[in-house]
Amino acid sequence: MKNQRIFPGIILIGFGIYFLLQQAGVSFFQTFSTWPTLIIIVGLAFLGQGYGAKDAESILPGVIMFGFGLHFLLAGRITSWPHNHIGMLILIISIGFFLRFQRTNNGLFQAFLFLIISVLLLFYDQIAGYFGLLQSGMSFIWKFWPALLIVVGIYFLLKRKK
Repeated sequence: MKNQRIFPGIILIGFGIYFLLQQAGVSFFQTFSTWPTLIIIVGLAFLGQGYGAKDAESILPGVIMFGFGLHFLLAGRITSWPHNHIGMLILIISIGFFLRFQRTNNGLFQAFLFLIISVLLLFYDQIAGYFGLLQSGMSFIWKFWPALLIVVGIYFLLKRKK
């Protein structure tokens, strides 16, 4: 039987510490007294449920919430961090699928798919630069890659299992 008390316990403790430090006016905490910190706490609660209570389905939302919260927290504070870049958010989702696959042996294809998409989005300029003369052809393909994703998605929806 799964221990269902881990998630609400971490939520209550995390939010309690957050609001206590906020009320106390701790100067160090003022930097972290933002909405991304609350998302990080919820993500940690999901991860605690996923690993502490062996509820593998909580790992993916935990990584996504923790990662998104951390991304939005760091985006405004670290200049080299990719600010509000969709490739970074997709990379976080990919990491979540990989960690869930580690426990369930399920979702490896999705993990690699999101990883490839995130690398293409994060490093498009560098990848296109390596191709030199092919850059104009790559920009043409780049315009229509969402249509390719739609076609592949429709294929997976309509494909019948053997």
